Amino acid sequence: MKTIKIFSLTLLIVGFLSSCVVIRPGEVGVRQRLGRINDQSLNEGPRSYNPFTSTIITLPTRTVNLEIRSNLPSKEGLTISSEISILYRIIPKEAPSILREIGRSYEQEIILPVFRSASADVTARFLAKDMHSGERSIIENQIRERMSEILQAKGIIVENVLLKSIQLPQGLARSIEEKLQAEQDAQRMEFVKQQEQADAERRTIKAEGDRNAAIIQADAERQQMEIRAAGQANAILLEANAQAEANQKLAEALEPQILQYRAIEAFYRMSTSDNTKVIITSSESPFLGIPAELVNKNN
Repeated sequence: MKTIKIFSLTLLIVGFLSSCVVIRPGEVGVRQRLGRINDQSLNEGPRSYNPFTSTIITLPTRTVNLEIRSNLPSKEGLTISSEISILYRIIPKEAPSILREIGRSYEQEIILPVFRSASADVTARFLAKDMHSGERSIIENQIRERMSEILQAKGIIVENVLLKSIQLPQGLARSIEEKLQAEQDAQRMEFVKQQEQADAERRTIKAEGDRNAAIIQADAERQQMEIRAAGQANAILLEANAQAEANQKLAEALEPQILQYRAIEAFYRMSTSDNTKVIITSSESPFLGIPAELVNKNN
């Protein structure tokens, strides 16, 4: 009897555990009872159900990275092979509608077909080289917008579309590489040209500076010479004027008696000199060491 109770208790525990599910973070649960989808979504946490009549289906609500390989057409008719990442997530409250209208294989049923249609429509308007250049982000955004127009109404939000590992046709890839190399060479030459122009401008500025400095120095030296010459001329003029003024005053001060006295003194000193001298003069022109014009003027 005790064994039967233990067995019954075990069956009860197993039955309880089999009728309980845990909805983890980043998931949403949808209860399905007798084949019908409940319109109310279930949040994370433990949920119990009747395993004979019901089941709980869980769907991820976190961002999902769907990676695929696809061949994309270009404007010139080439086929570009690429790896693509589609980042999407489900709106939690729309999970019952997704299961009811699309099913659990919504990636294969709707996301991939919508992507192939949107990507073909967008990339067909761009050149192949655009997918390998800065135009790639524009292509990605346009594909995402085209997909969102259809999928957001279904409860699926497309966060981003990333084009990865773009593989261009071999001939086109070589042409693009050669063109890029030529552009880089041209940019390098332009940089060298700009450097040479800058160096030439620096030399020109330096030469002009040296020339201006030489002109300024020459002007300064010329001004110094002019100032020195003017000073010397003024000094000579002042000295001449002073001498003339002194002679004028001396001539005005001389009297005949003084001249006569000076002449006597001069003759006396010469007569007492040890050297023998012969002096021929007249009484009107005494030898006094005084300019004759002053003596004549005074006389």
